[in-house]
Amino acid sequence: MQDTAEPRLEVVGSVHQVAEADWDGCAGVDNPFVEHRFLAALEDAGCLGGESGWHPHYVVARLGEDGPVAGIAPAYVKTDSYGEYIFDWGWAQGAQRAGLPYYPKITVAVPFTPATGPRLLVRPDASVDTVRNALIDGTFLLAERIRASGVHWLFCTESEADALSDRGLIWRETYQFHWHNAGYRDFDDFLDRMDRKRRKEVRRERRKAYEHGVDIVLKTGDQMLASDWAALRRFYDATHADRPWQRQYLTPAWWELAHERLADRAVAVLAYDGDEAVAGSLSFRKGPHLYGRYWGALRDLDAVHFEACYYRLVEFAIAEGITLFEAGAQGQHKLRRGFLPHLTHSAHRLTHPGLHDAVARFVREESREVRAEMAMLAERGPFRD
Repeated sequence: MQDTAEPRLEVVGSVHQVAEADWDGCAGVDNPFVEHRFLAALEDAGCLGGESGWHPHYVVARLGEDGPVAGIAPAYVKTDSYGEYIFDWGWAQGAQRAGLPYYPKITVAVPFTPATGPRLLVRPDASVDTVRNALIDGTFLLAERIRASGVHWLFCTESEADALSDRGLIWRETYQFHWHNAGYRDFDDFLDRMDRKRRKEVRRERRKAYEHGVDIVLKTGDQMLASDWAALRRFYDATHADRPWQRQYLTPAWWELAHERLADRAVAVLAYDGDEAVAGSLSFRKGPHLYGRYWGALRDLDAVHFEACYYRLVEFAIAEGITLFEAGAQGQHKLRRGFLPHLTHSAHRLTHPGLHDAVARFVREESREVRAEMAMLAERGPFRD
């Protein structure tokens, strides 16, 4: 029977202040990024705190004074807007012009991870509405305590965005390109649903990827050696060396901890020239969902990116019965490779009433533009129907 008593709230500065079993009991069945061990790896590797701009202030709801954990909101005090992928730089500039401080703010999200997932983590046997409302109240109280400009829930689920909207937050819609399994028997069946032109393009790109003489291999879990993780770290470093304007959040220690703690969630596609891995991607899987996260290469190998980040993983998803594959933020090039536009959701509360109202007006207009653009893109999709 669900306990509808008002939960007791606390704010903790580390995931380690909550027992792993208690945390994961609220984390759900299909998102690896809100699990205790993923967030702990970020903390323990020094990816959070300091100059990262992400400072953990997890809101925890307990049933009674010493009762079990009923819910968690993975909240962070932010001193900038880097690593969020739901962009509010224009809002920050508008606040600055009006003489209003925009930082610090509260962001409820998974750091530098643009993947949809629960942000109001609730234990299955608890009252969802009661715990959700308590967690929302907790973030509001935290914002008051640190004098934050607002609270921002990023890449939350649609039902969470609905609940947050009922509490007066601004529901913002953006979109990404996702792959959904339409009951494909195999990769050829997936291609057969495409129009002739796109089908030929995909097959041509797959051939090109192997014309470089590389061996492209998909590995999961224990199949990934320490040398594979080291190669993935080199690819990540090389990518950021080519993009000096982007922050490099993942430390060398994170890659070691990921090998140690996250390997059973990992799916890597690696291109080998002989014994040397020269390009590859890293994804994470939990239950029926797959999430592409990192790609890099030491050489410019035409079409290997498409094979490592999309085609081989779609093939894997079909074979494994995976229902959803999120391949990361942005990228209209995904459309003709079978990834269609899907709404993503965030919710925002600005402390200053005037700023809140201005952002609400902007978001209403933005939503119309987002939906119109999605409709246009869907018409250009690769599938016959």
